[in-house]
Amino acid sequence: MTILDTERWAEQVFTGRWQPASGTPAEVVEPATGKLLGHVGRATPADVDQACAKAAAAQRLWEDTPFDERAAVLRRAGQLFTDHAEEVVGWLVREAGSIRPKAEIEARTAADECFEASGLPSHPAGSLLPAADGRLSFSRRVAAGVVGVIAPFNFPLILSIRAVAPALALGNSVVLKPDTRTAVCGGLVLAAIFEAAGVPEGVFQVLPGEADAGAALVANEHTRVIAFTGSTAAGRKVGEAAAAHLKRAHLELGGNNAIVVLPDADIDAAASAGAWGSFLHQGQICMAAGRHLVHESIADDYVAALAEKARNLPVGDPNTADVALGPIIDAKQRDGIHRLVTESVAAGAELVAGGEYDGLFYRPTVLDRVRPDTPAFRQEIFGPVAPVLRFSAVEEAVAIARDTEYGLSLSVLSADAMQAWEVAKQIPSGLVHVNDQTVGDHAHIPFGGVKASGNGGRVGGAEANLEAFTETQWVTIQGPIQQYPF
Repeated sequence: MTILDTERWAEQVFTGRWQPASGTPAEVVEPATGKLLGHVGRATPADVDQACAKAAAAQRLWEDTPFDERAAVLRRAGQLFTDHAEEVVGWLVREAGSIRPKAEIEARTAADECFEASGLPSHPAGSLLPAADGRLSFSRRVAAGVVGVIAPFNFPLILSIRAVAPALALGNSVVLKPDTRTAVCGGLVLAAIFEAAGVPEGVFQVLPGEADAGAALVANEHTRVIAFTGSTAAGRKVGEAAAAHLKRAHLELGGNNAIVVLPDADIDAAASAGAWGSFLHQGQICMAAGRHLVHESIADDYVAALAEKARNLPVGDPNTADVALGPIIDAKQRDGIHRLVTESVAAGAELVAGGEYDGLFYRPTVLDRVRPDTPAFRQEIFGPVAPVLRFSAVEEAVAIARDTEYGLSLSVLSADAMQAWEVAKQIPSGLVHVNDQTVGDHAHIPFGGVKASGNGGRVGGAEANLEAFTETQWVTIQGPIQQYPF
């Protein structure tokens, strides 16, 4: 039994019920083949404003819904993601260009996020505070109100659901604007699931749209919290706009993450971790390993092993073949990747593997002997490219790893885990992995970057989600009305 009805998506958005969108329908394209899979409704700023007003009207009743009923809705949503995983995976493969294992991780994580969020409604909602005058004094967590979620194309399901599920569980209404390139697997899949799970009309809405729709969501008077995942450049604009309207913005932004390979590391294991960190989902991950810092004593062997893996990884259509890398999301993204590679080679980097593409299929690429100012090392690539810089002393590696505007994820590899941890502690990063690569996320852990990778707002786990999607209210209660001298 299917849960995804593509016919009703052709010209409609989801506002708790399906209704026509004002904008020109957006094409749903399979990047691997260029095939048109269908159309989805495209929301205008006016559509967003109407949705936010509807969300505000529906929110209070949803917050007042008994906590166990809200928890049950989230559990049903988690079970629906599990029951319809194959269908969801199919869309992630075809629309987002995901290889099947990556798509399966997304579908499984979506269910996990819902199950994890289902525990939030019964989480302790406040604290009893001491009061010297005998009154009852306490703090309590209340829903923020309307939460706007803006999600990107690369992990479209996870990067939507990780804000949507906890925000709903805590009594907020949510308006989600997915990227139009992945509007089905990053948006309308959630609409279908939560509709079937029993979320009341208006409480959860999905409006695929362009930048103007996102700007309208941030500016709307009803949204009190914005959860944005995307580039640092776009995140700065979102943060500025949110601040102008005195609302919170949780910004999960770009990264140029270092994987530091110390001289005693197992070279084969390190190259395997490096390949996965750089090439998974064609490198289109904010946590991807974009900078390989390798001790000069093992660099030749590391580069050779990494390049061998790159040359032998199959690239192709993940819907029809068992491949390691699928397509880049679109030509603009591919051209940006290739520009950084060619500029880096022109600046003196050695192209050891890859550097070529066929259509949207970009070969996994290894660049050796890069410098700190090499374009592919200095900038976030968002493609399957592994630039390798050789260092001679650990202090040098620490200084180079620190020398970036980003601070999302970090990996340090060594035979001595505690030595690796001592190195990692010197490098600012929201996520740190000793003896693992840079990509990792789970529903129950806090996630977020520092510096230009985010503003420190973290989703994941009860404490972080409560902080992100609720307000703290102070309450006092006493019997007779307090007497005052005037």
